[in-house]
Amino acid sequence: MLFNSHLFIFLFFPVVVLAFYLARPSGLRAQIAVLLIASFTFYASWDWRFLFLLLCSIAFNYVVGGFLTRAVASGKFRAADIITTLGVACNLSIIGVFKYANFIGMNYAALTDSSYSVRDIILPLGISFFTFEQIGYLVDIRRGNLYPRNLGRYATFVAFFPRLVAGPILRYNEILPQFIEKRGPRNIGADIGVGITIFVFGLAKKSLLADGIAPYEAIAFAPAQTGHPIDFFAAWTGAMVYTCRLYFDFSGYSDMAIGCARCFGIVFPMNFNSPYKSASIIEFWRRWHMTLSRFLRDYLYISLGGNRKGPTRRYLNLMITMLLGGLWHGANWTFVIWGGLHGAYLCINHMWIAASSRVALLNRFRSSGAGWFFGFVITFISVVVAWVFFRAPDFHTAGSILASMTGANGFALPYALMDALGPLGSALRSLGLGDSMASGTQFVSAWTWLVGLLAIVWLLPNTQQFVAAYDPVLESEQLREGGGYLVRRLHWRPTVAWAAAVGALGFLAVTSLTRVSEFLYWQF
Repeated sequence: MLFNSHLFIFLFFPVVVLAFYLARPSGLRAQIAVLLIASFTFYASWDWRFLFLLLCSIAFNYVVGGFLTRAVASGKFRAADIITTLGVACNLSIIGVFKYANFIGMNYAALTDSSYSVRDIILPLGISFFTFEQIGYLVDIRRGNLYPRNLGRYATFVAFFPRLVAGPILRYNEILPQFIEKRGPRNIGADIGVGITIFVFGLAKKSLLADGIAPYEAIAFAPAQTGHPIDFFAAWTGAMVYTCRLYFDFSGYSDMAIGCARCFGIVFPMNFNSPYKSASIIEFWRRWHMTLSRFLRDYLYISLGGNRKGPTRRYLNLMITMLLGGLWHGANWTFVIWGGLHGAYLCINHMWIAASSRVALLNRFRSSGAGWFFGFVITFISVVVAWVFFRAPDFHTAGSILASMTGANGFALPYALMDALGPLGSALRSLGLGDSMASGTQFVSAWTWLVGLLAIVWLLPNTQQFVAAYDPVLESEQLREGGGYLVRRLHWRPTVAWAAAVGALGFLAVTSLTRVSEFLYWQF
């Protein structure tokens, strides 16, 4: 069951919200029961066989967490280390079997020149997300965060359907206080109003924008995958289309997850904060998939030593973290290269900061408007280049597109477009610009979409900024600070005019659901 399906929007979600608030007079325990039943039903609707895996994962980690809590509370830290190591190893082994068995087998066969037949292994939905959350739960206990023991609350934390399959990646200490009876009265109308508004914005991003531009991805990736050369403009068009599609697809999913949770009075951490406005790769990773970045930093990078053992070790830790972060996204070497690229970007970014801080002229440039713009352009181009590996199914496709993006296969525009340009087209031909057999209408349509979407990305507030006054995420205080003119002026309010506008947007989004398409991040 997908968030962008009629079944979810018009039946499942309204019924669960109604049942949740009808159970309110019976207390929090009854409301948690409603959420648990709904979450298990939601997961089983994808494939009921894997509900047993989710239940076993919850039971296993809850029991291990109990042993670990007693060991830490009694000061038996050696035993606690052993329990933590075994618990984390078991969680990772589950991911390894389902997600990486074929990858490991094929690479082993290639190294040993042996044969390997690919197994038909179904990847359980959301396994990376709910497993990472439970690893974080165990590590937090080992670090001294001793949580009250309550199986119902813990199971709801893991299985809560708004973020079960693709995040945000939560921490137990963020959600547990919101599951406690004495957390204070909430304004149900405000929760539902803010939640539905955020959900509608997310649905519009997915159904109108991400799905709207998706067909133009084929301009580059389809011919490159079949071995046909593409020119400079086609390559950049395809890469830019995927860059925008992924942005609105993942941003839309994150909004819908946050909006769903808010309808139950649950506030999530922010997961997406206008990353394409970043002026450095460091800033990009503070804004893109924020809860994954936080997880990798706190449970992998810091555990490796972070920046505590000098710059060389810091850069090594960054590379290891990003390589594993790339592999987490998928069992393919293209994801590893994507992670490695971002690791290299981060190392270069840190080196640049260190070097410029020692040279007054460079430091002034870095702090200037020109320096910001330079960083913004370099960051965006670097991200687009890396996305080619993220999207491409193999190195051949990625290499073909990247070579074309450098001009290796020439520069050409669709001949129909060149003819339509008249004298300008003739001038361009005289300068050496060639004609391609690609569709001029498709090329112009793609760039019309791109100009519009990039204007939204770079000029408008993001969803959480629109509703910042109503605490949409745990970091709402940060959203209310700073921002440009439009960020300061455009704010959602519980008025008739805003209700009508959101309703109209929701109508357009729902009527565009002629076919249900999965979110790109559901494959992880």
